[in-house]
Amino acid sequence: MRLSRYFLPTLKENPAEAQIVSHRLMLRAGLMRQSSAGIYSWLPLGFKVLKKVEGIVREEQDRAGCQEMLMPTVQPAELWRESGRYDDYGPEMLRIRDRHDRDMLYGPTNEEQITQIFRDSVRSYKDLPKLLYHIQWKFRDEIRPRFGVMRGREFLMKDAYSFDLDAAGARRAYNKMFLAYLRTFERMGLKSIPMSAESGPIGGDLSHEFIILAETGETQVYCDPARLDLKVPGPEVSYDDDLQPVVDQWLSLYAATEDKHDPERAKHLGDSLVMARGIEVGHIFYFGTKYSVPMKAAVAGPNGESVLLECGSYGIGVSRLVGAIIEASHDEQGIVWPESVAPFQIGLVNLKAGDPDCEAACDDVYGKLTGAGVEVLYDDRDERPGVKFADMDLIGLPWQLVVGPRGLKNGVVELKARKVGERHDLSPESALARFVG
Repeated sequence: MRLSRYFLPTLKENPAEAQIVSHRLMLRAGLMRQSSAGIYSWLPLGFKVLKKVEGIVREEQDRAGCQEMLMPTVQPAELWRESGRYDDYGPEMLRIRDRHDRDMLYGPTNEEQITQIFRDSVRSYKDLPKLLYHIQWKFRDEIRPRFGVMRGREFLMKDAYSFDLDAAGARRAYNKMFLAYLRTFERMGLKSIPMSAESGPIGGDLSHEFIILAETGETQVYCDPARLDLKVPGPEVSYDDDLQPVVDQWLSLYAATEDKHDPERAKHLGDSLVMARGIEVGHIFYFGTKYSVPMKAAVAGPNGESVLLECGSYGIGVSRLVGAIIEASHDEQGIVWPESVAPFQIGLVNLKAGDPDCEAACDDVYGKLTGAGVEVLYDDRDERPGVKFADMDLIGLPWQLVVGPRGLKNGVVELKARKVGERHDLSPESALARFVG
């Protein structure tokens, strides 16, 4: 994509309303614009990142055996009255009435909807177990939306739901999601720390948050430093394996959010105890028959008896993750995207627009990279070099390939690694060989 044709409205100054790094940089780098309090439009650059994050989440859910579907944003209130949550949920739920005076709501979550679908469609234990998920926009009417996409009112979520015949089966599903979440966040360049957590309005008695460390995180966390060094199991561990030992290994090392912190349990760590701020990026719940009982969701068991479904739910804040990645990966110049979620892999910078040699070299490199499937943002604007460098650092693409008259005279271009700042003068052919096999 040529930057001269791309819609990228960057800002030089920090917006006054932005209090944390990710909010400031998402506005300054032209990733989004506010529509109203806690509600944002995703502009082309931000939307590309959002889709990259969504793609990783989807791939890892599919690998874990989940099946994707899509449920509506607006739900009938009668489902929530059936479960008993309609009045309990509080003012965060946006309640509406349609033209026929029926009570509806903009869904903050989908436990009731998926339970109804499954209850009305599955009759026998032979159809179990099942893992279903969707990626959908949701709305919670936060009283004080702030921090951009980190605590907005409208947000994109991945919700998965498990259905099993017994508690043992439900725990196997829970463990699959535990591993899938570790792998998902690792692919995004994030070190996630699973921590025992409160279940809140979802319910249940088994729940873990997945936290990434960041100075601006809203959650105080405490953990054993050894937890930070644990390796996420690779492909040698299958989802068909017994995953309980994997989960037990992670949970055997102390880690807790402030509301679950037990100084006595952490006493043995002494001064090595890690005390830091963190950001929640995922949450998994096992809630058993919390929804099956009031909504009468049951199947015929092996002996013909009626068996209530054992269920769990598993959420990842897809849009929130974009902000969380920035909080974990930035510097004074701007965003530093991990390659897996970067909107473009390379920023190609023409230092002298209008110069025949520079334009010919850039066009050649651009054509070969894009022809090989490499995503390139080509800064072909008639701007000063300082402006181009500042914009490239701000938007944080992993690589910058700089073409200028002086370098071309010496037969070289400059390749810069955004994360570490290293620069190398290479021939155009050698630079291309880094990205084109």
